[in-house]
Amino acid sequence: MSKVLVGVKRVVDYAVKIRVKPDKSGIVTAGVKHSMNPFDEIAVEEALRLKQKKVVSEVIAVSCGPKSSQETIRTALAMGADRGIHIDCPEDTEPLVIAKIFAGLAKKEGANLILTGKQAIDGDNNQTAQMTAGILGWPQATYASEVTVDADGTKVVREIDGGLETITTSLPAVISADLRLNEPRYATLPNIMKAKKKKIDSSISLADLGVEANKRVTVLEVTEPEARKAGIMVADVDELVSKLKEAGVIN
Repeated sequence: MSKVLVGVKRVVDYAVKIRVKPDKSGIVTAGVKHSMNPFDEIAVEEALRLKQKKVVSEVIAVSCGPKSSQETIRTALAMGADRGIHIDCPEDTEPLVIAKIFAGLAKKEGANLILTGKQAIDGDNNQTAQMTAGILGWPQATYASEVTVDADGTKVVREIDGGLETITTSLPAVISADLRLNEPRYATLPNIMKAKKKKIDSSISLADLGVEANKRVTVLEVTEPEARKAGIMVADVDELVSKLKEAGVIN
């Protein structure tokens, strides 16, 4: 049995209506409810199920970001993760840097399985798992909707545009969780209390992992999408075609 690293990112809660800052430099995050990225919750749940099956020995929740990210790690610990690692870095750290962090931690911890959500709902980049696998030279299975792990490797059913695809990989491996993989458990009050006593290691720095937080992307402006225009009712197909021609949609 081996260790599994699970990525848990702190994001603006999915139920919050996003507002753009007046200067258009980003979105408003001050005083806004944050929670664990929903896809990462699914990854945590899958790691816990693998531990229950005695496939892995330890579940380590990892979050990269400011100190407030430790709240998200506590949520993972309350769900059942064994311990947490917090890497202090800017909130807008890019996926490539996060991937390098995970690669460094995998070597440091001797983990042979990394689980992440397929993407974070803030940036929707969908890059970290793939980049981590590339850096480590490990096989990857993305968009997983079913995962089986044994001594021989993994068997993953993954969602693709045409339906479902089943692949197998050797271990170590990187797997990213899709929406249909499982239903995450709720943290019970006793487990929330126990989580307060579990260890979060915040002593590891980017320098310790040989990682530099270089920014490669500059956000020039963030704007809200255009308000949807009101529709109109048409009496028949001829009027519909006429309106579409007037709008320049068809010739």
